[in-house]
Amino acid sequence: MMIKTPKRLMAFSALLCIAYLVANTLLMGFSLSTILVTTFVWCAFNVSVSIQKLVVAFLPIILFVLIYDFMRVYPNYMVNPIDTKGLYDLEMQLFGFNSTNGTLIPSEYFNNNHWLITDILSGIFYLCWVPLPIVYGLYLYFTKQKRICIRFTSAFLLVNLIGFAGYYIHPAAPPWYVMQYGFVPDFSIGGHVAGFARFDEFFNCGIFNMLYCKNSNVFAAVPSMHSAYVPVALYYAFVAKRNYFWIAVLLFVSVGIWFSAVYSGHHYIIDVILGALCAVIGLLLFEFVLLKIKSVSHLYERVTNYLD
Repeated sequence: MMIKTPKRLMAFSALLCIAYLVANTLLMGFSLSTILVTTFVWCAFNVSVSIQKLVVAFLPIILFVLIYDFMRVYPNYMVNPIDTKGLYDLEMQLFGFNSTNGTLIPSEYFNNNHWLITDILSGIFYLCWVPLPIVYGLYLYFTKQKRICIRFTSAFLLVNLIGFAGYYIHPAAPPWYVMQYGFVPDFSIGGHVAGFARFDEFFNCGIFNMLYCKNSNVFAAVPSMHSAYVPVALYYAFVAKRNYFWIAVLLFVSVGIWFSAVYSGHHYIIDVILGALCAVIGLLLFEFVLLKIKSVSHLYERVTNYLD
C-alpha cells in the first residue's frame, strides 16, 4: 500500500529519479540497471514511512554511489597527467628498505613474501571497507541514535567528495600497476585483483575478481578511500558514547584495512596516510564548519526531527 508522502519529499524523490535516469541515459547509455535503480529509489520513498525515513537517513550514501558511478563519464586522467613514477620514488625514499632482493618498497616486499593466514585476513579486512560502516550506520539508526546516524552518513559523503577531488587533482597508478607494467600509463589495462588473487584462489571464489576487474580506471589510487571509510564510522562510535564494542571493532578493522591495502599491492603507504587524512579533514569540516553554518544546522535539525 502506497503512503502519503510529504509534498517536498515527493518532489525531491521524483526530481532525483528523473535526473538520474536522464543523465545516466544521455551520458552512459540506456541500461536495465538504470531503470532498476530508478524504480528502487522511487519505491523506497513511497512504499512505507519506516522505509522512507531509512532512505532519507542513508541518502548521502546513495548519492555517494551515484556520484562514483558518474565519474566514469569524465575520468581523472582526462584532467591531469598520471603519476606513475613520482609516487613510487617518494614511497621508496620514505619507506624503502634493504632486503635480499635489493631495496624494495613494502608492497614489493609483500609481493615476494606472503603467507596464507595473512592472505585470508587481509581479504576479510578489505571486504569490510564499505559494508562495515553501513552496518554501523544501521546500528545507529535502529538503536534510536538517528541524529548521530545522519551526521555519520553526511560526513561519509563529504569525505568521499574530498577523496574524489584528490583523484582528479593527482591521478596515480597503484603499486601493482608499477610492479607489472612499469611507469608508462596504458589506458587499455583494466582493474586487477593484485594480491587478493590469493584469497580468491584459496576460497575458490571470484569475489575480488568481480569487484576489481570491471574497474575501468586503475589510476585512482590517491588517496586510498578504503583507508578512510571505517575511521569515519570510528569517530561517530566515540561520539555515540558507550559504543565500546563498536570502538574496538572499528579500530581493529581500520588498522587491518590499512595493512591490507599495502600488503595486497593496491596502495602505497602514502595513499593510506592521505586516505586517513581525508577522513580527518572531512570530519573536521563537517562537524566544526558546516554544522556551524546557520542554514546547514537548520536543515540538519529539520531532517533529524523528521527521522525522530
